[in-house]
Amino acid sequence: MRKLKFIGFLILLSTSLIFIQCTHDEVVGPQGIAGVDGKDGLDGIDGIDGSDAAASCTSCHSNSHREPINSSFLYSGHYNQTIMYNGMTLTEYTTQSFFGGSCASCHTNEGYIDYMTLGATDSDGYTNATAISCTTCHDKHTTFDFENDGFDYALRHFDPVALNTDPNYTIDFGDKSNNCVTCHQPRTAPPLDDGNGMFAVTSSHWGPHHGPQSTLLEGIQGAELAGSETYPGIGSATHRTGSSCVTCHMGQSEGGDDTGQHSFNPTSTACTTCHPNGAPSEVAGLAEDMEALAVLLEDVGIVHEDHPVVGNYTLAQAEAAWNYLLVMEDSSNGVHNPTYVKALVKNSIEALN
Repeated sequence: MRKLKFIGFLILLSTSLIFIQCTHDEVVGPQGIAGVDGKDGLDGIDGIDGSDAAASCTSCHSNSHREPINSSFLYSGHYNQTIMYNGMTLTEYTTQSFFGGSCASCHTNEGYIDYMTLGATDSDGYTNATAISCTTCHDKHTTFDFENDGFDYALRHFDPVALNTDPNYTIDFGDKSNNCVTCHQPRTAPPLDDGNGMFAVTSSHWGPHHGPQSTLLEGIQGAELAGSETYPGIGSATHRTGSSCVTCHMGQSEGGDDTGQHSFNPTSTACTTCHPNGAPSEVAGLAEDMEALAVLLEDVGIVHEDHPVVGNYTLAQAEAAWNYLLVMEDSSNGVHNPTYVKALVKNSIEALN
């Protein structure tokens, strides 16, 4: 009897051990020995430091840079406005309540900006128009990558300029000077035969107007009367091929604000770079020829005290008057294009004689 009870006890004990093994979690053994650490990777090569953005901006946007510009601008024709409109200086007429027409595109700040951005001035005119200032020619940069693209000086216009009088002809001075061409070009074309060998001057403002510098430098849009003087090839003038508006008119000031920079008055250095013996202030003999031509035009009656007179004239008389006004309004005393100017004036004198 005891033996059977003992056997039963063993069976019960064995069964209990089986259940314990089936339900108990696995016992985790001790942690093994740590492996050897891997090698550190090599550090990358440091990049090149970028340029200081603040320094790039302040090279121009600083008082030390702007003060000479502002000072020299006070000596410029753009500021003093020697250009007249109905007998008033720009300072006077911009205080008037209205200014409109095509004149506004070059004689007012607002008109020029509209002409550049919209392609035309406001047909309703401008109330309280303001004079030419920094913002007339300068707006915002086309790029800020000055290192690769160069400084654009935020000029409003860099592209070649199609002429107002001949949209099929484009002048490209190849640099910032194109901004000058926008206004410094004639507003009317040379006179044409009316079919009877005559031409009618219908306005006392007739002529190439105040800004024919770019076309005269190019050697075009003079009235090329036949005569003893030969006209040079278009675009062949040395100042056209070897210089530019900016190169000659915006050099570094030489001890004063009245030359160079934004005075737009050429410095002696700008001239002596190419003219080591000194550059002439006028073309030899031109003043005498212009005086002789003025007398002939006064006799005809087409020009009086440097202003055209309304009336009907022969085509030759009108062409001679055009050439006189062209050279006078250019204001360089023929220096921009000496050979072309001399031919225009001398052949005009011959035509009237």
